[in-house]
Amino acid sequence: MLNEIHLGHADLNLLPVFEAVLAERHVGKAAQRLHLTPSAVSHGLNRLRFLLNDPLFLRTPKGVAPTARAIELAEPIADILARVRRVVATAEPFDPARSERRFTIGAPDGTVAVLLPPLLREIQLTAPRIDISIRYVQRDTAVAELDARTVDVAIVPLDEIPSRFVEKMIFEEDFLIVSRAGHPFADAPTLDHLCDLQHLVVSLTGDPHAYIDDVLAGEGRSRRVALTVPNFMLALAAIAATDLVAALPKSLLAMHGARFGLIGTPAPFPTRRFQLRAVAPKVAMMDAGVEWLFGLLGRVV
Repeated sequence: MLNEIHLGHADLNLLPVFEAVLAERHVGKAAQRLHLTPSAVSHGLNRLRFLLNDPLFLRTPKGVAPTARAIELAEPIADILARVRRVVATAEPFDPARSERRFTIGAPDGTVAVLLPPLLREIQLTAPRIDISIRYVQRDTAVAELDARTVDVAIVPLDEIPSRFVEKMIFEEDFLIVSRAGHPFADAPTLDHLCDLQHLVVSLTGDPHAYIDDVLAGEGRSRRVALTVPNFMLALAAIAATDLVAALPKSLLAMHGARFGLIGTPAPFPTRRFQLRAVAPKVAMMDAGVEWLFGLLGRVV
């Protein structure tokens, strides 16, 4: 990337510009992140384009999109920056009790609803100046988010983790059929009864098909999905106010079910257990702060 011919003329300060624009997909937002003006970021991009002999980012109606070459460079540039930050960080060792850093955690909203209360309690006790940002990340977008460094750590139900990441199993998740207290399904939790009910599915896209539909199809059954909602907390509120039922994570019900007056009933068919894993790039773990956060997530959950 930066060969001997060009290295003498290269400004390594341009690499954080590349990183920020790749993460934000927008020059103005990258400028805010870097505490620079948009013109300064644009100037830096022009210098990078000349240095790397590629447009790197192309304009779109909503910002910019990386070229194939930019995507190819993302991992080695992230590696370089992580190593540089590690060297600089050794001058003042990371101390969570005094640090004022902000970390970003990516996870589905159902996982966030379970994770956040114990995590915030622990941070308030041991790292009161550290700030946390939550970014909703799904299973199929987690790897891209981690590569782009839009999140420091992701917590997702991934079965296969690429070798460039480290991972730790946080907890296993079971599912229950969730309904309002007093719902008749709890008294007769049969497969026939379940299929006769109206169901709710949590879906960001509005797609009503979920894991339970595959299970029912294997039994020659189907169900009516009367409502889809984009997040789990809205699902809890909707179930509490109706006769809808939904297959929801057991941990979510344990954490928030009582306040909504909800109960959980074992499904009348075998359910799959999902493993929630904390995942971070190996290069990011060279940062003592990310390493601390990664370990903390495993302890609090």
